[in-house]
Amino acid sequence: MNAAAGQDVRRSRSVVPLPVWAAVAGSAALAMAGAATGEPALHYLFKPLTTLLIAACLWRCRAAAGDGYPRRLLAGLLMSAVGDVFLMFSGDACFIAGLGAFLLAHLAYWSAFRLRLVAGSRGPIWPWPAYAAVAMAMLVTLWPHLPTAMRIPVVAYVAVLVAMASTAAVAWRRGCGPAAGFAALGGLCFVVSDATLAFDRFVAPLPASTVAVLASYWLAQALIARSGMAAQGVH
Repeated sequence: MNAAAGQDVRRSRSVVPLPVWAAVAGSAALAMAGAATGEPALHYLFKPLTTLLIAACLWRCRAAAGDGYPRRLLAGLLMSAVGDVFLMFSGDACFIAGLGAFLLAHLAYWSAFRLRLVAGSRGPIWPWPAYAAVAMAMLVTLWPHLPTAMRIPVVAYVAVLVAMASTAAVAWRRGCGPAAGFAALGGLCFVVSDATLAFDRFVAPLPASTVAVLASYWLAQALIARSGMAAQGVH
């Protein structure tokens, strides 16, 4: 067997089977059902499990070599699972700990998306000011409602969140390949999810907020994981 044929075989084995993605969707549905119905066992079990299953999909398709893009995304997914656990519990301390875990996750994602950006050609930079405007709108809305102790952590988190999302979007607009497209959409979904969560927690309750937050959150994570697969030629 020649090298090209061996590579094709390895890639064919790296494709995530449809039943695995079905398991991810089923786990997410059970977590959302548990949150919506007040059944803590379902929520506590399947919320972190869903994120770990998405991470497992990317890990299965990881490359032994390369620029580290998939590995950085995998690190972000694992930190997100840690954040999931903290955010399942009430109290400001757990919320700040969860915020810190997700801040580290977004830094990992940002560092990965920077790799795509460096490899791309010159192009439009409008996503950066556009996301900066989104960040300002979020902070202006949240600021009067934030406890004093949470203001600095929330500002830091929002800054890193929009830096991650805007970097992915700029890489996509510069034609950095399908991986950047998945990443850009994943970053956008993350901003939508976190903005909804923050508004619901600090400003005013939103109808069906838990389902909306979790659905957009796992869509974001799945798209980011898919970006890591696309970077390795896995379709």
